[in-house]
Amino acid sequence: MLNRIESNDLFTPEQVLENRGRVAIFIDGSNLFYAALQLGIEIDYTKLLCRLTAGSRLLRSFFYTGVDRTNEKQQGFLLWMRRNGYRVISKDLVQLPDGSKKANLDVEIAVDMMALVGSYDTAVLVSGDGDLAYAVDAVSYRGVRVEVVSLRSMTSDSLINVADRYIDLEMIKDDIQKTSRPNYAYRPLSGLSLMDEHDDR
Repeated sequence: MLNRIESNDLFTPEQVLENRGRVAIFIDGSNLFYAALQLGIEIDYTKLLCRLTAGSRLLRSFFYTGVDRTNEKQQGFLLWMRRNGYRVISKDLVQLPDGSKKANLDVEIAVDMMALVGSYDTAVLVSGDGDLAYAVDAVSYRGVRVEVVSLRSMTSDSLINVADRYIDLEMIKDDIQKTSRPNYAYRPLSGLSLMDEHDDR
């Protein structure tokens, strides 16, 4: 007799590998930055890509982030990302009345998820933003399996409820964090994440 599966059980990508098919990854850069900050880790983006793909056939991995065009170190980080398996989707930061800067890329993420339906079987969404729940629901109705990956304390229940699988970043942090001296580091700018790259040796 099969054991009953509880709703809070964790399923790793490896456990559902046979059903994943072609995988597309959508990463909310700002959301991931703050999750890593709470966990006290630095993300190794090569490890992250391997962990999220988990041996499946990768269609494409998108990284969405706000940018400051004058920040050369951030531009260096994004260049590294482009050369190491990521398609970077960026939007200029907008200064808010309180002096902080922000760039919202929810629309871009949702549009790309919908536009590529038919080209991939599983979407891995690295975000906890509840505003993306409708997009997740929409692609699910069109036959896409959706895995949401984010820190539980930063993840909307509405997003978890429409996903096929939820993976807590805290449960996989050892697989995706840096274990040696990084060649780039995070640095926040006015409340938004900017990823800096150390000078070349």
